[in-house]
Amino acid sequence: MSTSGTATSAPAGFKPAVWTSGDWNAFFGFGTNILVNMLVLTGLLRFVLKMPDSVVFGRILPALGLMMCLSTFYYAFLAYRLAQKTGRNDVCALPSGISVPHMFIVTFVIMLPIAIKTGDPLKGWSAGLVWVFFQSFMLMIGGFIAPIVRRITPRAALLGTLAGVSVTFISMRPALEMYVTPQIGLVCFAIILVSWFGGVKYPKGTPAGLVAIAAGMIIGWGSNVFGLSLGGLSIKGVGDAFANFGFSVPIPAVNYIFSGFEYLGIILVTAVPFGIYDLVEAMDNVESAEAAGDEYPTTRVLTADGVVSLIGCLMGNPFINAVYIGHPGWKAMGGRIGYSAATGVMVIVLSWFGIISVLLALVPVVAILPILLYIGMLIGAQAFQTTPVKHAPAIVLALTPHLAAWAKLLIDTGMASMTSAMQTVGGLSPEKLAEVKTAAIMSLPQQGVIYHGLEVMGGGSILTGLVLGAIGVFVIERDFVKASAFALAGAVLTYFGFMHGEAVGVGGGFGVTPAVALSYAVVAAGLYALGKVGTSEHFVSHPEMPVAAPAE
Repeated sequence: MSTSGTATSAPAGFKPAVWTSGDWNAFFGFGTNILVNMLVLTGLLRFVLKMPDSVVFGRILPALGLMMCLSTFYYAFLAYRLAQKTGRNDVCALPSGISVPHMFIVTFVIMLPIAIKTGDPLKGWSAGLVWVFFQSFMLMIGGFIAPIVRRITPRAALLGTLAGVSVTFISMRPALEMYVTPQIGLVCFAIILVSWFGGVKYPKGTPAGLVAIAAGMIIGWGSNVFGLSLGGLSIKGVGDAFANFGFSVPIPAVNYIFSGFEYLGIILVTAVPFGIYDLVEAMDNVESAEAAGDEYPTTRVLTADGVVSLIGCLMGNPFINAVYIGHPGWKAMGGRIGYSAATGVMVIVLSWFGIISVLLALVPVVAILPILLYIGMLIGAQAFQTTPVKHAPAIVLALTPHLAAWAKLLIDTGMASMTSAMQTVGGLSPEKLAEVKTAAIMSLPQQGVIYHGLEVMGGGSILTGLVLGAIGVFVIERDFVKASAFALAGAVLTYFGFMHGEAVGVGGGFGVTPAVALSYAVVAAGLYALGKVGTSEHFVSHPEMPVAAPAE
């Protein structure tokens, strides 16, 4: 899978440029991406988990800042080494930071239930630390297995399932929020779009991300003059934010980790499947970087994520580190080596000095969100642009489980909101609420919403997308034996609940979703038999699918 961009050798005495003018663009783009995630994370800690500000700003954020600084510096170092080895100045460092899916999973599945059950948010914090502790070791161990999986999996499957994540969980929320406040969202999106896709340069080379943020602040604060309050900005909010301004450094939290081991049973149920998710996601993102011309060693990437996550955990950070989707995007806008290290410095300043809450009060978040939509657009396009045209159906197939998972999440969130409102307004008992929810789900098929189908297809969506995409590619290539192998892998993964299931285990001994597992096994047998029938003369040729002519 090596690319021509990485096959060159460095001339004698070559020294890579650590900073280029394009790094400013990537720094403001990636930096604002990181900022958005930190703002959301801070909101989850303070308003969902009800964590004391002394813990949020004095313990968790400083530890998180240390973790992300170590990560971004390491990937800048890897990029420097790659540039030095190949003699290229266009090498872009891998982007990394808090794993966004894990941020919500550890909050709502691990920390929140335990905090509610015990009445102590610090107990939830301890449980979150144990979750990351196990995830870190799974990453380090899995780093030695991932390159093998990556070698045998088609690029269309790896990038297709990645595109599914980017289109649904990365792009859709920013897109929806842009239209909630279009006066800011659409204007900022247009500013970014015409620069990063259209090549428009702003005066004195000002980065498009900075122009978008400035425009969003002008519109947001200016709207207050007319009493519109677009973006929710206020002088009082800024004043309140300065209450958390100060200086805090990471402090070891080993005692909190050990106290969280009493919740080990609950933690391992999600730690194992999400450990596998981490491996696949990292492989996808390394593959994405290689498709853009920068070849990084998968084992070192996964090991680094595990090590820095473990360091952050030992210092009190309950959120895991991950290589981010988006390397091609930052590279396309000019990012090279320096933007990654600069982001690490920014994160330390933001987290150790308590500046996050001040920024949250000064900048409308909707002005930053279009950057995430841009990244989602780029990653979705890359899956089609860097793979053979005939593999396009397999990419679409790899997308579908993510659409199912996203739709189910929206329904579940809506149901939770409805039952909460019924309990608050109608005073229904928990037993009645459960009956109402069950009845509502049972009635969905009559309304055209196949909820159970979404639940089964969307379970373990990143693995499901990878397996379906690989089967699709090998069927298109008429390599039915390899397609059979991936179908068999799908049967095994489904049997144990890693795909098409909500929990890991063996169910009642017949698998978590036995009908789906059996179906994959039957498909595997059929494809294997088909592959052993004989040579290609047994198959009828099919006409090439029509494709649109490429734009000039």
